[in-house]
Amino acid sequence: MATVDAPAKTRAQIKERTFRTDNWRQYPYVTFVIFTAWVAYATVRAMWGSAFYVEQYHYLTPFYSPCVNDACGPAGEFGTFVPASAPFFIPYALISLPFLLGFRLTCYYYRKAYYRSFWASPQACAVREPHGKYTGETRFPLIGQNLHRYFWIAAGLISLLNTWDAVRAFHGEDGGFGIGLGTIILWANVILLWLYTLSCHSCRHAVGGRMKHFSKHPVRYKAWTLVSKLNTRHGTYALITLGSLVVADFYVMLVASDTISDLRIFN
Repeated sequence: MATVDAPAKTRAQIKERTFRTDNWRQYPYVTFVIFTAWVAYATVRAMWGSAFYVEQYHYLTPFYSPCVNDACGPAGEFGTFVPASAPFFIPYALISLPFLLGFRLTCYYYRKAYYRSFWASPQACAVREPHGKYTGETRFPLIGQNLHRYFWIAAGLISLLNTWDAVRAFHGEDGGFGIGLGTIILWANVILLWLYTLSCHSCRHAVGGRMKHFSKHPVRYKAWTLVSKLNTRHGTYALITLGSLVVADFYVMLVASDTISDLRIFN
């Protein structure tokens, strides 16, 4: 009778970093470039302190919502408490940007993306990790990733503010109802932001988690089914919203600085 050797008690000692033959470096390198460029743009614009609001059409860039600096003028409709003399590195959207940053940093998709592209931990599947020690997300600062569900709640509330900003963008030149290209851009952005927020894993758990019988909760089951479908594209929405935020902010900046005129569709 043939005998089978017992499996080795230790990992196989393979000198090669990986046996993969595809271009596995493309994803981390491209991600590194995109994320670095986005962070640089967002940081500059958040600290710019001007060209963020078009009073004539009520266009407010999402990077400044809600605007809480005394220099916000009519854009600070929810009240301001940061003095206009505050240092430039204190953003006008002080109460929202930290939570939105926390939401994206702790997002499951973004974790994979920046772990691979910035920390090489590891750079790709079936590629040896360069780090000699791994503690997971059990120590500071990575233990803070467990706060994701709470950042998701904050992101949902901020999305409501962004929705209100988009509603206010239906403002015409004569003070009545109006639609411009900026209105469409702001609405496209806020819809994409809602898709990203609602497709979150925390949202899926909040809607359908801890249920033993779906048949007894038909409404929650339908909501869970919808969120589950959105969840399959969560990574896609995460990337698309980076682009939509830049487009919305850049367009508002151009109009607010009188570089271009808003393309009016109605009134």
